[in-house]
Amino acid sequence: MKVLIDIGHPAHVHLFKHFAWEMQENGHSIFFTCREKEFEIDLLNHYGFNFKSFGRKYKTTFGKILGLIEFDIKEFLAGLKFKPDLFLSHGSVYAAHASFLMKRPHISLEDTFNFEQVKLYLPFTDAVLTADYDHLLKSEKVIRYSGYHELAYLHPNRFRPDKSILKELGVTEDEKYVIMRFVSWNASHDIGHKGISFENKIKAVNEFSKYAKVFISSESEQPKDLERFRITIPPYRIHDAMSFATMFFGESFTMSAEATILGVPSIIIHNNIALQISDMASKYDLCFKYSESEEDQKLAINKGIELLNTPHIKDIWAFRRNKMLSEKIDVTAFLVWFVENWPESSKIMKENLDYQLNF
Repeated sequence: MKVLIDIGHPAHVHLFKHFAWEMQENGHSIFFTCREKEFEIDLLNHYGFNFKSFGRKYKTTFGKILGLIEFDIKEFLAGLKFKPDLFLSHGSVYAAHASFLMKRPHISLEDTFNFEQVKLYLPFTDAVLTADYDHLLKSEKVIRYSGYHELAYLHPNRFRPDKSILKELGVTEDEKYVIMRFVSWNASHDIGHKGISFENKIKAVNEFSKYAKVFISSESEQPKDLERFRITIPPYRIHDAMSFATMFFGESFTMSAEATILGVPSIIIHNNIALQISDMASKYDLCFKYSESEEDQKLAINKGIELLNTPHIKDIWAFRRNKMLSEKIDVTAFLVWFVENWPESSKIMKENLDYQLNF
């Protein structure tokens, strides 16, 4: 089988990397396509995957409309050259359109609130895999599984943190540290968002620095007062760094979910709802969500101070994480089975959801 995987975000490389390795071990051919946003190229090169980059993403509204046409064409041409039996993506409009033109199935994973994008790909998609929380996407094409996307690469079956990262970060084993994440707010679903104010970024760094070392991961350059805190490890090492952190604080749903899956107390500041974050918070008390209002930003900073001063917090979160893991599947193992056995796998899941418990 030949599978073309389209990547729209650095996290999607992680989402599909174990799937790609296992499929290749099983004798299948995998090819990636992507646009350049942040670290996609670095990650694909690091992991040794065959891929084609279509160039940088557009940031303006007009550019995004132009990009829809341009990247649709490039995805279709890449498909014609690779001749996939199946397209796979995390909600890729381009993969959906190309698969339709080539009369090939497109399987999408979905966990976001980005429904303007869903409307563009759903009519051209054969199956949409979502977690089993109350997802807003309602369609006969939806197949629900017990897991989160981040478990595709951060499940204990797939990921073991490398403690040597502590030396790279310059911290000791018993030293507290915080990872903060600021985004650029250039994505289509980021319109109207401002995130954390500069004043509150400074305040958070100053307050957290009283109790822990602070590292900042940012999509864009930060003012000089913050740039000196930038984390300088290679992109593929970020999950090692998050694994041993005392706390995560930031604007990124993706990194907040990753930290939460790893059992790290997480604070996310965002006006939108992230379904997986809400589920992790309500079911397992693993993370905390605040709006972008000035009042909520201050409450989030105070919660961060509280967490940094909570005795035995790592033990508390490890217990909560283990409860979560006991109720979830190995998402990669499920995805490999689902793709290898398509379309029969779709029929099996619709008739017997408990089949997924084999994974």
